[in-house]
Formats: sequence, structure tokens, C-alpha cells
Amino acid sequence: MAESSKPGLSNPHYAAARNIADTLRHAGYQAYLAGGCVRDLLLGLAPKDYDVATSATPDAVLALFPEKKALTVGAHFGVVLICEPKEGGIDSISTEVATFRHDGAYSDGRRPDAVRFSTDSREDVLRRDFTINGMLLDTTVYDRTNDVAQATLDRVGGRDDLAAGIVRAIGDPIQRFTEDKLRMLRAVRFAARLGFTIEPTTAAAIRTLASQITVVSPERIRDELTLILTEGGARRGFELLDQLGLLPHILPEVQKLHGVEQPPEYHPEGDVWIHTMLLLEKLSADASPTLAWGALLHDIGKPATFRAPDPSVPKDRIRFNGHVEVGVRIAEVILSRLHFSGDESEQIVALVKNHMRFGDVAHMREATLKRFLRLPHFDEHLALHRMDCLSSHADLGLYDYAKQRYESITPEEVRPRLLLTGRELIAEGYRPGPNFKKMLEAAEDAQLEGTVANVSDALTFIRKRFGAPSRA
Repeated sequence: MAESSKPGLSNPHYAAARNIADTLRHAGYQAYLAGGCVRDLLLGLAPKDYDVATSATPDAVLALFPEKKALTVGAHFGVVLICEPKEGGIDSISTEVATFRHDGAYSDGRRPDAVRFSTDSREDVLRRDFTINGMLLDTTVYDRTNDVAQATLDRVGGRDDLAAGIVRAIGDPIQRFTEDKLRMLRAVRFAARLGFTIEPTTAAAIRTLASQITVVSPERIRDELTLILTEGGARRGFELLDQLGLLPHILPEVQKLHGVEQPPEYHPEGDVWIHTMLLLEKLSADASPTLAWGALLHDIGKPATFRAPDPSVPKDRIRFNGHVEVGVRIAEVILSRLHFSGDESEQIVALVKNHMRFGDVAHMREATLKRFLRLPHFDEHLALHRMDCLSSHADLGLYDYAKQRYESITPEEVRPRLLLTGRELIAEGYRPGPNFKKMLEAAEDAQLEGTVANVSDALTFIRKRFGAPSRA
């Protein structure tokens, strides 16, 4: 287990949290860095954010930082958000400060009905989710010694579990997951992201309670799944969701990919589940959420369209006729169920809808190719196609061709200023009507093909294709 280099004042997020902890301690309160930032520092990773846990009540915290923008983002749970402007005032650093607490009952399986503030840091740690997230860091010791391990307060065996690569619930795992069902997905995410195993009793508790994941809001499930997909361990994460019995309750459509055979001449890797897992394995830790979901759902229509070879037809093979169209409809249902935004849904559906078009890319008419290349975020379409190829036949010929055309063509070539609009057609004597759209699309195609270069040429083309305007 590597130790991090000392963040110090060169890390503005650490400095902000350390200064908050210093202020709280000087006022007579206990204050530590808590949770994920301590875990990451012990692993030698750069924390994404730093949280502070303190014995001070929310009112006391607010009173200590009158000059900063402090917000009670979770007054019921004792959470205050302190915002400190960065240099130049362009952005701000936000640090969560949470009061030590003991949670009451969780009647809805999502959040405690009531909390009791505490001055005992141990009591606060014991209500947290996993041992690797249950450690505290004393910044005064850390600044003095530059030793993360020496500065860490560990009352739950978190350091040993970090060293062993284990995700273990604090206390009784059934109780921890009964309190907040989302913790089951978080266990999977941490195991996938860090390459850890889930401790057997903790895993057994997840299997026992897996069906109860549906009490969690669609938004929270969506966000946790997105993190699993985009933190670098997507394949491991979805295999764990499957093994622990969570997948049928949150993404039954993905569960159905198991055992759906594919024609070996195109997919020597195996069934649709294996193929999809190979794609997820290729997602980098900085993959966009839309690309990640596109990779997961690109073949989601195959189980419903599977057709076995007809033994009476020579050399017939497995087919998935219409799987793209069916996949688009299934993806739309999933994305709606998980409350994705309109923009995100549109891009993910576009990835599903267009992923098979690369098969024709070398033979497309120039106009068709240019319309294809100007799809929004075409770089994601390229990335998905590359992963798709590498997860099956491994032939990147069409990918290389599309990539070369995409990178060499100018924006003006794929989306030129239109030579004809409705205004020019009306001026020429054509009456607005259902044919207008076809005429304008045909004129743009000719422009993209390079067969017309000016308005006069375009109008001549329209007269030849659609006839002269009626003078009646």
C-alpha cells in the first residue's frame, strides 16, 4: 500500500479542508478529515474532494465561518457546505463539514428518520458504510510527520482491509444495507474501481437483500451505475452486479444478454453478454457517461430479435434482424426509467441507433457519409465502433477509414452554408408544401456531393429532379 505525497498548500482542496479543521480545533472542537479522502490518501491516490467531520454542531460551524459562504445543505443530518473562493474569484472550493452523529432507524431504507448529534468520533465512524471509508485523519499530525498512516485514526480495521483489498461493511452488513439500500451498489462500485473483493459476509448480505434495491430512487441508481461505468472498472462492476443478484432488479434487460448466442464468424468471442463485457472492459476511467451507457446498451435489442439458423437453408446463420430498431426502443425505456436528461438520452440512443452503420461507411455516397460524420459527438460513435470491433473480429479497417475521413474533413465540408432554402424556392415559383422538405434535402445532398456549387446550379438541379414550378 503506497503512501501519498503530502498534499500541503499546493493542493487547494486539501488546504481548504485543513484550514477549516484548524479553525474548528482552535475553537475547542474535534475535527478530522473523514471518509473517502483518507482511504485515497492511504492508497496513494489523489482524492477528488475532502470532507471534514467534527464535534461542532451545524450552528457552531456556521458561526465560525461568517466571512465565507456557508450553507446548511443537510441541516437534519448535520451537514454544512463551506465555499471558499479560489484565487481570482473565478471558482470556489466546496468542503462538506458534518457533525458527528448517531443515526436512528431507517424506515424507508434510504435515509435515517432522525439523527442525534454526538461528540464521540467513534460513534460517528460506526454508523458509516464500509471499513475502508470509516477512517479519520488528524491534519495536525499529518502536517507534522508527512505520514498518512501515522495520522490516521482507524477504529474499524480499515487499514487492514485496504492492505488486503477487501470491501467490508462496518458492523452487521444486513443492518448496514437495510439502513441504506444504495450501499449495495456502492460496495460493487468500490470493489470494481479499486480492484478489491467483497468480504463474504458482506456479499452474502447483498444477495439476501438484492431485491430491495428497488426502493432506492431511479436517480440515485442511475448515478451509481454511471460511476461504476466510468471509474475504470466497468466490466468487473457489472459482473459483480450479476453475481450478487442486483442486475435483474435494476437492469433486467442487460441480464437477458446472457446466453444469447452469436454467429461465430462475426463474434468468435462468445455470446452477447461476453461481447458486452469485453466492451465495458475497454472503457477508460475518463469515459463520458453517454459513451459508457452506449457501450452497455448497443446490443440490447439482440435477445428479443435472436433467430436461430434454419436447418433447411444451406449455410444459414444466427441472425438479429431489426435488433437496432428494437434496441433503440428498449434503450429509450431504460433511460426514461432511470430519469436521464433529454440531452443524455438523445446521445445514448444515437449511439445505439447508428452503431451498425459503420459496416457501410466505405461504400456510402459522399452526402450520406458527410451526414453521418456530422452526427453530434461523432468521436463517441467512433470510440464505440472501435471497442465493438476489438471485442469481436478485431478488424479495424472500417474504423480507420471513418476516423481518417472524420479527422481530415472540415466543418464547412460536412455542414456547408446551404445554397437553397425555402426562400429561394418560393422566389423561383414553387409553392410551400409536403414536397419542400424533399426538395431541400435533395439540394443539400447535391451540394454535399459537390455536383452543385452555386444557387443557379442548385435551382437547375431542382427543376430537373422535381420539374418546373407550377404557374397556375
